Amino acid sequence: MTLLILAYLGGILTIVSPCILPVLPFVFSRAGQSFSRSVLPMLAGMVLMFALVATLAAVGGSWVVQANQYGRWLALALVALFGATLLFPKLSERLTHPLVSLGDRLSQSAQGDGQASDAATAGTRPGASFLLGIATGLLWAPCAGPILGLLLTGAALQGASVGTTLLLIAYAAGAATSLALALLVGGRVFAAMKRSLGAGEWIRRALGGLMLAGVAAIALGLDTGVLAQLSTASTGGIEQKLVDQLGARRGAGNSAGNGAGAGDAAAAETGAGSQSANNTGNTGNTGNAGNAMTRTAATEPAPLPVEGQLPSLDGAVQWLNSPPLTAESLRGKVVLVDFWTYSCINCLRTLPYVKAWAQKYRDQGLVVIGVHAPEFAFERDIGNVKKAVHDLGVDYPVAIDNNYAIWRGFNNQYWPAHYFIDAQGRVRYHHFGEGNYAESERVIQQLLREAGATQVASSLSDVQANGIQQAADMRDVRSPETYVGYERAENFASPGGALRNQANDYRAPTTPSLNAWGLGGSWKVGAEQATATHAGARIVYRFHARDLHLVLGPDANGKPVRFRVTVDGQAPGDAHGTDVAADGTGTVTSQRLYQLVRQSGDVSDRTFSIEFLDPGVSAYAFTFG
Repeated sequence: MTLLILAYLGGILTIVSPCILPVLPFVFSRAGQSFSRSVLPMLAGMVLMFALVATLAAVGGSWVVQANQYGRWLALALVALFGATLLFPKLSERLTHPLVSLGDRLSQSAQGDGQASDAATAGTRPGASFLLGIATGLLWAPCAGPILGLLLTGAALQGASVGTTLLLIAYAAGAATSLALALLVGGRVFAAMKRSLGAGEWIRRALGGLMLAGVAAIALGLDTGVLAQLSTASTGGIEQKLVDQLGARRGAGNSAGNGAGAGDAAAAETGAGSQSANNTGNTGNTGNAGNAMTRTAATEPAPLPVEGQLPSLDGAVQWLNSPPLTAESLRGKVVLVDFWTYSCINCLRTLPYVKAWAQKYRDQGLVVIGVHAPEFAFERDIGNVKKAVHDLGVDYPVAIDNNYAIWRGFNNQYWPAHYFIDAQGRVRYHHFGEGNYAESERVIQQLLREAGATQVASSLSDVQANGIQQAADMRDVRSPETYVGYERAENFASPGGALRNQANDYRAPTTPSLNAWGLGGSWKVGAEQATATHAGARIVYRFHARDLHLVLGPDANGKPVRFRVTVDGQAPGDAHGTDVAADGTGTVTSQRLYQLVRQSGDVSDRTFSIEFLDPGVSAYAFTFG
């Protein structure tokens, strides 16, 4: 119920989001008409179509995205025809094609005859209004924010279900509510203008012109490009407060690698959402388990609650470092299940502790299982996962959970997420995100003693993480995780916005504001990543953090791509990351996270730039630490 309320409130906030502007003319074409016969059917069509398309796009794969693109162009044509008949009434008299006849009926339904209320009501066709609502639902692309990202998380990772569809319907219903209120006010204003000024004809033509302008804005991508940049300041902060207060994020979690406590949901490789956490610690959901208990280390540890049974481990597409394990075969063992993905910076920074616990307590009866659940498409490649497991020195069992079967069994929502299971197969504790390492290790010690181990050490592991796995300095992180693909991109500052799925020449911003970024040179921006189509392409980002990371991949054939990094226009020098030389040079050799900047001393706003000297590189996401 809390999530439904949150989704509804998030939808209401879309009325103040610039991304609603292109579809407002479509909605206001119903101003002054019967609410029950015209306005309500149109809003219902918009709500249902948006929820259907969002659900399918989140779980259905690329074919749904492609089909939706065709549907959007068809809807654009229909709405353009509708707008043209409003603007030029004689046009409907000259056209005889059936589709145009449909546009003529829509036009008559929207404009009424202005002579008598009965005639206006009679001229309103609910079916035509519902059809216009369906077209509007196909065209509406709300600005991505924390609430919408949270909803798409469930759609992508929990699978298609009545629950996820209801959440998306609630979000769209919230937007429809605010639009309905605006229509009620706008309708009265229009009616007053018609009575006092005789302006009905001009109002109708103005609406037709605005509808055509909206069609042009959507066709040019302004609804998800330029306008999306403005939405961050207008609704993001409000949404984040709602999320935090209502607890839908289950703690102050950060998405993989983001900082400043922002914690926006990170989308899965399907194009919908998925979350990762940082220092959440107190919450979670395993089966019907309630919130996890916050414990304080003491000489006599407090009893740990039973949160549920260890779910099935079936569904992994492959196991590494071990034959397949089952819940039954693990009875008698204390088990730590670690959900991770190899390009997630939060996961990488927790990994030294997980490895240390696996080594230290292996002989005492602890079994660590890494469940690798991919975020990006390249993390589904078993060869990539095998290489990462080897390079990172992971020697405990790893279940490759490409279909999120184990993820769903735990009802998990975060990277990284740690679940602690006792020798009887019961989940006794969990922690999401980085931090709280001492408490987690004490839980391991307590469960081992409960299982009968007698040689369990009371000391805590002294973990010294280096390089990319070194803990973040969160006091100086003021830049959020930022995705490069258009589905989750925010603060994109290249003039004209991003052109979807087409090669285009971009101009990088010369003086970007903090956390603004842009592309320069020739790029093809896809849903998940941007790919450089020519040598000399670059990315610019104004950031504030000690560390800057970027998930990169070589060209489609695996050919390495050379690059050069600058910070404030100069070679990084001592501020170079582990994957960059002091002169700023480096090479993308595989699909993974690259540390490009590691500063020492005082941290301030800096302008990062990376130029790729060869074509073909793919850039996915920035993270900071």
